[in-house]
Amino acid sequence: MAVYHLLICLSFTLLISINSHNITAILDNFPEYSTYNSYLSQTKVCDEINSHETVTCLVLPNSAMSSLVSKQSLAGIKNALRLLSLLDYFDPQKLHDLTRGTTLTTTLYQTTGNAPGNLGFVNITNLRGGRVGFASAKPGSAFDATYTKSVKQIPYNLSVLEISAPITFPGLMDAPAPSNLTALLEKAGCKIFASLISSSGVIKMYESAMDKGFTLFAPNDDAFKADGVPDITTLSSADLVTVLQYHALPSYKPKASLKTTKGAIATMASGGPGNYDLSVITHGDDVSLDTGVDTSRVASTVVDDTPTCVLTVDSILLPSELFGGAPTPSARGPLAPSPLPGPATAPAPEEAAPSDAPAAEAPSPSPKSSKSGKKKKASPHAHSPPAPPDDSSPEAAPADAPAADESVTPDDKGAAAMRSIAGRESLLFGLVCMIVTLGLV
Repeated sequence: MAVYHLLICLSFTLLISINSHNITAILDNFPEYSTYNSYLSQTKVCDEINSHETVTCLVLPNSAMSSLVSKQSLAGIKNALRLLSLLDYFDPQKLHDLTRGTTLTTTLYQTTGNAPGNLGFVNITNLRGGRVGFASAKPGSAFDATYTKSVKQIPYNLSVLEISAPITFPGLMDAPAPSNLTALLEKAGCKIFASLISSSGVIKMYESAMDKGFTLFAPNDDAFKADGVPDITTLSSADLVTVLQYHALPSYKPKASLKTTKGAIATMASGGPGNYDLSVITHGDDVSLDTGVDTSRVASTVVDDTPTCVLTVDSILLPSELFGGAPTPSARGPLAPSPLPGPATAPAPEEAAPSDAPAAEAPSPSPKSSKSGKKKKASPHAHSPPAPPDDSSPEAAPADAPAADESVTPDDKGAAAMRSIAGRESLLFGLVCMIVTLGLV
């Protein structure tokens, strides 16, 4: 019994450190930020925020947010919202007690790899009169945005602060050029898949869905060459179209959103016979798709242009409705697709062996291919933070304000100290539970 109580205490202690904030649920209680909250959901930036343990959200009241989004694309609005999401914890006290009066901090936008240079950083500076200003890291940027008030804090994990105006720089919200899907896939190492969707005509189905909400899982060329993988080009035309539709969702689901997805996901093939759905398996930052036949790891993001997302996967997605009777790719021999209900003619099954024939020896499972190893993404901290704005700017920091510390990184000493304190508090609680439990033995 004592061990049982001890395990409960330790489990509760671990739960303290688990990130559980939900930014949209928090902002639902503040109607003055309803426009900001709505675009967090539309762009799925809310999922990116919720997936980070430590984040500060700079929110805009409805009037300021309406001015920001006027005549802008969702992709541009997404960039702006990411720049307003700081990957460090800032509460009012920390804002007013900045070391040397200024700091540079990284944002969600910097982590995308799309930020030019270090423009994914935000400059925070203590101005005259007790004000705190926010500006782009672009040299000479004016502090048009200032701290207004605190909205909500979950100590050391989530801070929500209202600012007076958006933080922007030239080019942040430019609409992306129209993408050529086959060209993008070929450049990403998915030439075979690109050829299949073009020759089958499925690309037209994809393109018609891209403006409404679309996610594509494109197998890389190695996936088609892996041992034991069925040759889907031998399928009937109807079955091949179904398999290619099975690789797409009629909704916008970037990787961060997949990580929070529960239950089955409908694909573009789900309207046909059977379910043709997918399940998501997450392990830390890794996301895999389960078809019921095998799993395939989401390897990389080719394009994330709201409402379109193209991701590469390490294996061909084989729907159980067509391949349900087959062994998994890691241990199978040549596969033949099972019949699909409907008018389409499926390949004839192999002739059954005589009843007195010796049973074939089952192949022994082989380890999964090393293709599951993923490439490291360049760290957003690889670049040195830029210098703070020029003193000549009319809204810049006062002349006597200390210069920004060029060595400041997103994981600055203040944030590290706070997280360390939180960890020690969690550990202390666990030790207290252990002492109480042992005293009951």
